[in-house]
Amino acid sequence: MRIFFLSMLSMAALTTYAQSAKKAPLTDEQFKRWSHLDLQTDSIPGMSVDKAYADLLKNKKSTKVIVAVVDSGVDIDHEDLKSVIWTNKKEIPGNGKDDDKNGFVDDVHGWNFLGTSNAENLEVTRILKKPNDGSELYKKAIAVYAEEFREANLGMQKADSLMKADAAIRTCLQKEKYSFDELKELSATEMEAYKKQLLIYAKDRTATFQQDIKTAKETAKGKFDHYLNKNFNPRAAVGDNPDDINDKKYGNNVVYSKERGDSYHGTHVAGIIAQVRNNNLGGDGVADNVEIMPVRAVPDGDEYDKDIALAIRYAVDNGAKVINGSFGKRFSPHAKWVYDAIKYAESKDVLIVHSAGNDSNDIDVERYYPDDEVDGVEFADNLITVGALNYTYNEKLVATFSNYGKKNVDVFAPGVKIYATVTDNKYRYLKGTSMASPNVAGVAALIREYYPNLKASQVKHILMNSGTPVSFEVKVGEKQEKIPFANTCVSGKMVNSYNALKMAEEMSVSTKKNPKL
Repeated sequence: MRIFFLSMLSMAALTTYAQSAKKAPLTDEQFKRWSHLDLQTDSIPGMSVDKAYADLLKNKKSTKVIVAVVDSGVDIDHEDLKSVIWTNKKEIPGNGKDDDKNGFVDDVHGWNFLGTSNAENLEVTRILKKPNDGSELYKKAIAVYAEEFREANLGMQKADSLMKADAAIRTCLQKEKYSFDELKELSATEMEAYKKQLLIYAKDRTATFQQDIKTAKETAKGKFDHYLNKNFNPRAAVGDNPDDINDKKYGNNVVYSKERGDSYHGTHVAGIIAQVRNNNLGGDGVADNVEIMPVRAVPDGDEYDKDIALAIRYAVDNGAKVINGSFGKRFSPHAKWVYDAIKYAESKDVLIVHSAGNDSNDIDVERYYPDDEVDGVEFADNLITVGALNYTYNEKLVATFSNYGKKNVDVFAPGVKIYATVTDNKYRYLKGTSMASPNVAGVAALIREYYPNLKASQVKHILMNSGTPVSFEVKVGEKQEKIPFANTCVSGKMVNSYNALKMAEEMSVSTKKNPKL
């Protein structure tokens, strides 16, 4: 009935667009906030956030919404985030007591289910550490592990090749650091191959490509040292049994990682949602009246089902109305724990926004966890799964890395070159469905701010039904085959905050008149 009611809403006031592409390159200022721009006005496939604030929300009152960021932790001292971090007012800081009796001592700004641990195995590695039981799961794990190992080898070879090219260019220029422009202008013939290789890699990384090369090498090495290393057992540092959901007394109240830089990802996610608007610092968040609740449960590796299940429950029990989950994996041995947590969130009217994953896969075929179905039947209506968009409104609209799926991805949103906060008072462009998800979480928070009478499932379907439809074919997957955009996700649409808020207004009025809807 909820979906039917939405389909009956008047669509006359919603903005629709003919196909139009930005001809000129985006400026630096446009790149920093392209996800907030409007397709019709700016010829950029953003979410029309600026238009929504200017035309719909000006001088309108809102209710503060708590948004939980279940991630790698958040740098709560960042200049553009510290004013929007959630504080548990029922807890007395530093007294070593569980003042609010919620089961967590001194959880003033959230909880850290990983303690001092950070680097982790992939779930497939953890499965293969156990004896071979002959199951189909174990057989699949063997095949996937071999695939991951091969890809890690290729990544290491590419990183080594990039480092060799960088070293050659530094020797040629006789300087340790050089700019993108200096690289482009390099005319030495013997450097042409290295120059070409670095120019390809440095595209969209103009200010940081040298550091990114080092990071690529560290990432490749980390896959062998941690992700795929069957002799690596980091969970001992946490001190719990990850296979026992009732073993809950673990973690600490420090909501960022031991090395604060390891909370880089979660800090970026938090910034996309809530970095302060119009303060001349960094970028702008999507939502204007929210508090970010950091819940650290995602390591550098695959998350544990237990940590995610308990993190969702923590967020729900402590007042979050939207939860962003920019994480996921291909295996989930204790998926039921997470499913039960999702259903618990639904029972408490909490929306969960989840990233679709970055494997270029059709997740109708290659499953990606967590999801919201068991045996092909959807068990909850409060989880929305988000794929990533590029900033080009043409056949390359879907980001090359983004997962997709007509049944299991709900909607798409900007996820390439997204500018937001990172640790140590810095800002950075990042890409991934990890960035698309908080863009949608921000719009969901806006709806809940201004229309608090709407339920989580209503907000989910507003986000899907009010989006901008895309009528052309797009390239997807590793082979970049062309399919209709309508086949990439359930809705066949890109999230549009202006349309969503228009629809929310209409639904809010109707719901007040008829609360049973």
